[in-house]
Amino acid sequence: MWEDYGNPGCWDEMLVAGRPRDGCGGVMRYLRLLGQELLERQKAAELAIRTMGVTFTVYADAGDIDRAWPFDVIPRVISAQEWAVITTGLVQRLTAINLFIDDLYGAAKILQDGVVPAELIYASANFREQCVGAQPHLGLWAHICGSDLVRDADGTMYVLEDNLRVPSGVSYMLENRQVTKRVFADLFRDLDIRPVDGYPTKLRELLGSLSPRRGDPPMIVVLTPGMFNSAYFEHAYLAQQMGAYLVEGHDLLVDSDDCLYMSTIAGRVRVDVVYRRVDDLFLDPEVFRPDSMLGVPGLMRAWRAGNVAIVNAPGAGVADDKAIYAYVPQIINYYLGEDAIIPNVPTYICADDSQRSHVLANLDDLVVKPANESGGYGIFVGSEATALEKDEMRRRVLAAPRTYIGQPILSLSTAPTLCGREVVARHLDLRSFVLSGEKPYVTEGGLTRVALREGSLVVNSSQGGGSKDTWVLDSTVVADPDRARV
Repeated sequence: MWEDYGNPGCWDEMLVAGRPRDGCGGVMRYLRLLGQELLERQKAAELAIRTMGVTFTVYADAGDIDRAWPFDVIPRVISAQEWAVITTGLVQRLTAINLFIDDLYGAAKILQDGVVPAELIYASANFREQCVGAQPHLGLWAHICGSDLVRDADGTMYVLEDNLRVPSGVSYMLENRQVTKRVFADLFRDLDIRPVDGYPTKLRELLGSLSPRRGDPPMIVVLTPGMFNSAYFEHAYLAQQMGAYLVEGHDLLVDSDDCLYMSTIAGRVRVDVVYRRVDDLFLDPEVFRPDSMLGVPGLMRAWRAGNVAIVNAPGAGVADDKAIYAYVPQIINYYLGEDAIIPNVPTYICADDSQRSHVLANLDDLVVKPANESGGYGIFVGSEATALEKDEMRRRVLAAPRTYIGQPILSLSTAPTLCGREVVARHLDLRSFVLSGEKPYVTEGGLTRVALREGSLVVNSSQGGGSKDTWVLDSTVVADPDRARV
């Protein structure tokens, strides 16, 4: 199954010149010795996913379709030493981003100093004037972030984007781990694989620390748009894991005291913290979209009065904008006086005349992305586009330049992936999860997403991608499947 494995020109996470990379030797030896039994482990993993009911929703013309979560049983391995550097870089990044958001809705000194163009901020689809002057606890706006990491052909790790509005995927990271524990129980017994199971506890601790009623047990709710949302599985999963209430907008109300309450069969109960999985514009029909049926009238009043915490805070998505992303290294330097530990992918902002000209003149070699889309929708890959598609992309960029950015086409790293009965190389990324509170917390690994289609660079599950468990290893020596010993 491994004899023909290889992908010249790409950095492979597991192998180099046919030999295991440092830290991957034990896992690689184990997988090779499994032989055809690896296929049975894959079947066992898929059965476990169906039994556990792990699903995601794809929005299609024919309706909303729930599908079993696509999972590859071969893990992605990262050494503990490399992960320590990544952790430091992510904490640095989120520290600066929170200072940036707090400044934007306060004195806006960074705009006055010309570090980030003011017109770029005020034209952002995610800048919320309604949040100006708000003062969330500890000055934190982005409490939860899912930063996507990619590795280029030379092995350099980059942050591809930061997801700050309603970052998703952490439940799949947790479920992936549960599945691999079932099918590779012997490896988990004998290898020092860093755990991820503590995330729900850390999340609840973070949410509880934001409660405005100090000293009382916090009342925490997870606000979901409902069961037809593509991430509803995750909303329900996290609520259950944290012991929080899963609610929809009609379950909540803001009274004349500007406090938020939940309706129960025993009467009204005051709510302290809302972990919202609803976009800003649907949170409060009094402030944002008046036709929203998903939010709670008066919720912004209660938040601004300091009577309830909202996670992530409204307005945090301004730093989610891919045009603003281009300035994160300057933002880090401005607030922390440091260089970015993890670099950005070079990014061209189409709102800038010279950068837009470069993008339009080099479409063959670039990826063009909408500045405020997610889920892999709307991405243009120049090397795969037809002449008609390129002409259409030029038209769209010229019609609305602020809404697009361009980036070079990276030769994303690959990892061994079981497709059918073959082990083949497939491109991947890694969504890491960072909690920002009194003390930051970074998951040990994250959600590795895999482009299951040959040659594809798009890893999103909504676009045909799959996932792997991510192992951060302290120790990597293992014997064989029959008698695995460290």
